[in-house]
Amino acid sequence: MTAVLTPVAAPAVLRRDGVRWAWGLGTLVVLGWSLAGAGLFSGAVVNGAGTRQFGRFAAAALSPATDGAFLGVLASSVLITVAYAALGAALAVGLGAVGAVAVARTTWGRRRLGWALARGALAVPRGLHEAVWGLLLVNLLGLDPWVGVLAIGVPYGAVTAKVFADLLDEVPRGPYDALRATGAGPVPAALYGLLPAASGGLLSYSFYRLECAVRSAVVLGLIGAGGLGYQLSLSFSSLRWPEVWSCVYALSVLCVLAVVAGRAVRRRVADPRPAGDRLRRDPLLTTAVLTTLAAVAWSWWYLAVSPATLVSDRTGDQLRYVLAAAWPPDVDGPLLSAVASAAVDTVQMSVIAIAVATVGAVLLAGVAAHPVRPTVARRLTGAVVRAALLVLRAVPPPVWALVLLFVLLPGILPGALALGVYTLGVLGRLAAEATEELDPRPRAALTALGAGPVAGWLYGALPAATGPVLAYALYRWEVAIRDTVLVGLLGAGGLGALLASRLAVFDWGAVTTVLVALIVLTTAVDLVSARARAALR
Repeated sequence: MTAVLTPVAAPAVLRRDGVRWAWGLGTLVVLGWSLAGAGLFSGAVVNGAGTRQFGRFAAAALSPATDGAFLGVLASSVLITVAYAALGAALAVGLGAVGAVAVARTTWGRRRLGWALARGALAVPRGLHEAVWGLLLVNLLGLDPWVGVLAIGVPYGAVTAKVFADLLDEVPRGPYDALRATGAGPVPAALYGLLPAASGGLLSYSFYRLECAVRSAVVLGLIGAGGLGYQLSLSFSSLRWPEVWSCVYALSVLCVLAVVAGRAVRRRVADPRPAGDRLRRDPLLTTAVLTTLAAVAWSWWYLAVSPATLVSDRTGDQLRYVLAAAWPPDVDGPLLSAVASAAVDTVQMSVIAIAVATVGAVLLAGVAAHPVRPTVARRLTGAVVRAALLVLRAVPPPVWALVLLFVLLPGILPGALALGVYTLGVLGRLAAEATEELDPRPRAALTALGAGPVAGWLYGALPAATGPVLAYALYRWEVAIRDTVLVGLLGAGGLGALLASRLAVFDWGAVTTVLVALIVLTTAVDLVSARARAALR
């Protein structure tokens, strides 16, 4: 039997390994091309004159601003950020629930063309970063609270609709088919036949979106929406480093609260508590839902959001003007050349960012993971690394870009490293969690044979963790290509910088061209990332 199977199985394994090697070599070539494009091999990239200012910034981390007047302003900024996050996430969940029924495969049945077109329609709002939506909405609504709410709710709603639809498609179809057989339409049948079974997953993902909305609200504050991001921008522009660090620590605390609350809800959904032969109402989930609903109602009142703004004559007139000016797109030669060059810069920034984050995550994952048999020193080291990762992902990429401009010359490299630092905070956490879920026996066997902690990690854990970490890195690359817009808005290059320059002069035809390029580039990266993940399996 072995003699028969071996010649058949071996070529398949070799082909799979050959594909992986090809992807690996291709990745190294693209990374080298990106580093060359960033100027790392062709000239000076370090700004020695800025090291003193960077030292002042770093030293202020130990002495944040704690005076009463500033803490009062900081508290108000926190409330504004929470309000935008709550309303934006609520809108996203509402849009996602409606959109999920419209784009679920179950709803369309065998009409694959209609399903493909419905899914494709989500690519437009999903492909644009919330900061881009904020800049566009400011031109329509002015400095209205709806700008922040819609800038979070619209793109997140498209993402949520896709995830919700996938969850609906995975539940058993028996109740749905029974309702359809009795004459119910596809939408009512999905609401009553699929939604109850998928409610746990939907609730879990809704709270995850709330966590993300907190970070997005901070980013929108950097472009004038108010809140912690706006206060952070003001303090940074005036070089008040103690105030900057107070904002950073407030952001970190807010992120911790959002992550802890969201994780508690998701764990309870994944492991419900039975009461006899049925599930009883969970007090934690009930409290979480009621608290969230109360927060949404309070946010509506606190931000003084008025639906009349969306249907006012001024909004309608401005919308008609922008649409008329934005179509058809500008396709003249110089602009298309600039778009192509900016797209190259965008890809190079994202590749460098993911490379930095992946290397850092691999180096820190073992330390950041909760050990099976912790010592006091190991527990303390892990807590410090996890806190550092939290600060890295709590500070928005534009702020990291401004900090790095102290010691680096302007170009795409500061933007790429800023995205890399921010992504390291996210990817480091994911890599640590993946390490915690590994089988501990290979590492324990090496330890029993006398191997040290480093050798045990390198040979007992790292090989098994490589696959999940690379998969997470590819997912984050999809996010990073969108986040390049953030640092580009500060002049770091790429399509974000080109978009900001065209918006500044109200060149709407060119804006449309850049937005189309962003969507196409984002879609292309999503496809390449999906193929790369398939090759890793």
